[in-house]
Amino acid sequence: MHGAPGSTATQTEMTDDTAEQARLQAERFQRVRAAHQTEVAEDYVELIADLIAETGEARVVDLAGRLGVSNATVNNTIQRLQRDGLVVSKPYRSIFLTDEGQELAEASRERHETVRDFLIALGVAPETAEADSEGIEHHVSEETLSAFRRFLDTTQR
Repeated sequence: MHGAPGSTATQTEMTDDTAEQARLQAERFQRVRAAHQTEVAEDYVELIADLIAETGEARVVDLAGRLGVSNATVNNTIQRLQRDGLVVSKPYRSIFLTDEGQELAEASRERHETVRDFLIALGVAPETAEADSEGIEHHVSEETLSAFRRFLDTTQR
């Protein structure tokens, strides 16, 4: 039907539709890239908070051991987290969270627990739910988390 009378409107609509689909897809990919950028910071502050709660301190060697990375990798990340205002640290000393870092750690922990509990409520084995929630927690939207919470609220009464 190319070149047929009236086909211009249809082609324009198709072009507009294609452009809108491309825009939406770009937004989704952008959201995933943003989540990847914050994922490391969230994992680190959450683990630092856990270590402080468990042992009273968070050390580079402990973070490296728990994350399965080298001390040098941890040191580089800690430097970035310091620049971002999430942690304070001095050479050969423990690492501490700033107020902003503590808030991020608490939010990350809450997201993690919500996703984990949701998966368990669906029948996923606790060990699997714990492992899976570690990745999902960074990519789940606030809307989806709210739906998870509502589901958990109705099923856990």
